[in-house]
Parts: sequence; C-alpha cells; structure tokens
Amino acid sequence: MFRRILIANRGEIAQRILRACKELGIETVAVYSEADAEALYLRQADETICIGPAPGAQSYLNIPAIISAAEVADVEAIHPGYGFLAENAHFAEVCQTCKIHFIGPDPATIEAVGHKANAREMALRAKVPVVPGSDGAVPDERTAVRVAGEIGYPVMVKAAAGGGGRGMRIARNEPSLISGFHAARSEAQSAFGDATVYIEKFVENPRHVEIQILGDRQGNVIYLGERDCSIQRRHQKLIEESPSRCIDDATRKKMGEAAVRMAKEAGYHNAGTVEFLVDKSGDFYFIEVNARIQVEHTVTELVTGIDLIKEQIRLAAGEPLGYGQADVVCRGHAIECRINAEDPARDFQPSPGLITTFVPPGGPGVRVDSHCFSGYRIPPNYDSMIGKLLVHRATREEAVATMLRALGEFVIEGPKTTIPIHRAVLEHSDFLAGEHDTGFMERYFSASANRR
Repeated sequence: MFRRILIANRGEIAQRILRACKELGIETVAVYSEADAEALYLRQADETICIGPAPGAQSYLNIPAIISAAEVADVEAIHPGYGFLAENAHFAEVCQTCKIHFIGPDPATIEAVGHKANAREMALRAKVPVVPGSDGAVPDERTAVRVAGEIGYPVMVKAAAGGGGRGMRIARNEPSLISGFHAARSEAQSAFGDATVYIEKFVENPRHVEIQILGDRQGNVIYLGERDCSIQRRHQKLIEESPSRCIDDATRKKMGEAAVRMAKEAGYHNAGTVEFLVDKSGDFYFIEVNARIQVEHTVTELVTGIDLIKEQIRLAAGEPLGYGQADVVCRGHAIECRINAEDPARDFQPSPGLITTFVPPGGPGVRVDSHCFSGYRIPPNYDSMIGKLLVHRATREEAVATMLRALGEFVIEGPKTTIPIHRAVLEHSDFLAGEHDTGFMERYFSASANRR
C-alpha cells in the first residue's frame, strides 16, 4: 500500500479522495490554485502546495507544476480525480517516467479508449454491440454523405477525441450533415486538438445506462451493476440512479458481461465506466469508455457497499481484487442529484459567488458529498458543482420521497442553485413512472419547451 499520495484535483472529489486516504492510513498532499487557498479540505491534508494562479491551465492542468509538487513532497502516487488531467494519457506517462504511480489505467489504455473511433473498433472485436455507423474515422464530406446514406438518417457526427457534448452534431438530412460535419470537425480541433470525426446512427431518445467496472493487474475484471444517467441537459448529467428501470435482470447481466469483455480487450485495470445507449426495444449499444472515476461513482457505492476510491488506490498499488463477480450484490435503490451553482431560470447560467448560508440535509438514507460551507466563495474559474446529494432506500419510491425531503431541507443562500429543477424533475409523472429518456429535459424544461 502507498505511504503518501498527492491529490491532483480540487473541490468535492479532492475532499472525497482525502477522506479515503485518511481511512487507509495514507498521508495526503493537496495541491491548490490561488483561487482555492481558503478551501476547507486543505486543513485536513498532511501537506498543501500551491501550484499556480486561478486559471486551470496555469494550475490544475499544469503538469510540470504538479510533478514538481509530487517530487518535492516525496509522494509515491498521484490520484487525478475526475476532469482536469484524469484522462490525460501524457500526464499518466509523465508520472510513469518519474517513477510515480498514476492511480488509474496505463497511459496506452487511456489513449486507446479515449479515442472514440478506436474504442468503437475495439468494441467490435470484443463482440460488444455498437450503434450502426462508419467503419472508423470519416475523412471528408463525400465519405460522410455516403456513410449517412448507407445507415439512414438521422445520424450523429461525433468527435473521435471528444467528450462533454463537444464536437457532436445531429443531422437529419444531407444539407444538415454537410454543415454539421464541418462544424463538428472545427469544434473538435478547437476543443481537443484533433479534428477526427466519425458517424453513428442517431438513436432517438434512448436511455443512457453505464456499467461500473473494476480490474486488477492480474487480469481480473468485474462489473458492479449499472447507473441510469438519462436525465441530462446538453449531454451533461443532472440526476443518476441505480438500478435502472429500463432494463431487466437478463439485459443487466448481458450489459455487465459486455462491459467486462470491452475492458479485457483494452487491457483495462483500475476503475472505469463503460457507457451504453438503450433503445425503446431494450437493445443496448456501446458509446464509450470513461477511463477514470466518475462523478456519479457514489451511486454505485451506495448500492454495492464498495468504496470505489479505496479500490482504485489498492488496485493501483498492485493488489488483486479481493472478490469475484458472484460476491457483488446490489441492494436497494440509490439516486444522486448534482447540486450546481447555476440558475435554471436563466438557461442554467453559472452563479458563482459567496455562499452566505450552507445547511446540508441529513436523516436516514441521506449522503452529501461537498466541499462547501457557509462563508465559502465559489470561484468563477471552474465547474459550478456545489456538491452531490444522494439517497439510498429499499425501493425507488422510497428513494424519490427521501430525495424530495432532502432537497427541501437543503439550504444554500447566496448563489442560485439547481435544487428547484431537481424537485421539478422528481415530481414529474414521467420520471415517477420511470419512463424518462435523454430527451426528457429538452421536452419539458428547456427554453423551447417553456415557449410551447
């Protein structure tokens, strides 16, 4: 086991990793930007090091600064959390070169699964169902038109190196395909430094279901149930839950086994997520692999009782999985609401600034993961997450009721938050019936929906 770990992140995930390390008896080094100098969790770390000014490019994305901090602090490993450098193969390779363990997959694996077109080819080799689409990257407009004609409209143009909804365009006919093809390439080049795109059949209003996996260096891989992430806005997840209402036990097993095959094909170890779309007939299709811990990993922790951050650390240290697939049992129902400093009434405009009052909810079945407190100032430089509110109850109906109660108790004064929209979603008849999909927010809570 590691003696000393550097946490190369901020906010609630830095707090989460720090707590796991404390429970494992591991010393922690927390790095921070000038904007985060007053973060409460810094007081809990064994050592803190400032790595630069507020802009992420000069701090949390500054590889030389982070490596220098790791060497000065004499750490054995770096945990990247999620976002920032978590899926940066170059950073993982630099860690490796500097004899520092990267708590995540190997650099080659991150690079292989991070390129969407390559990951699709890998899925095909592993006999994992994929959405009909191009056979790899689409190099030009003429090829795009041919591929779309073969698979049929509507189609989705997707950046091969993409993520977070960037470099994606839906096309319902040839003119929109041509304009979308060039727009996606331009956006992909600007966002990721890689203009490569590919084309897939666009699945209308599917469910978004992901499988959590764990793999060790001895070649063992298991899956830990699924998370339904269908409540999204512009491809950004708002609410996650487990288990999903849209699949039965047989499909659940097939998806889990497909995720394991995909992981083994990639030579994957540590924690990761294999994401799928599920259509209205119950068929599922591979989307991508997230080679890191997910924001919503906490949902899986609640239903399985497995601490995924501790497992990441153990696996990175070379320990084998201490259990097999038959030992994983999912119990009850968990729901997570991402509480962001955003104003839903103004198209989710960010709302940074001073939190004058912060009173989290409690009671049976409630968990709050947050780095915030009364008097904390949310900086405008990073994502707007205030924290994650989770509930775990015996049934979905009980979980929804507990979540509504907890949202009502949650007091955050100062910035606008997404709490009102979460309450509206959880009270909606389609959500209560489990009949929501990825088009839910656009249908009922978008600006265009409000105008109808």
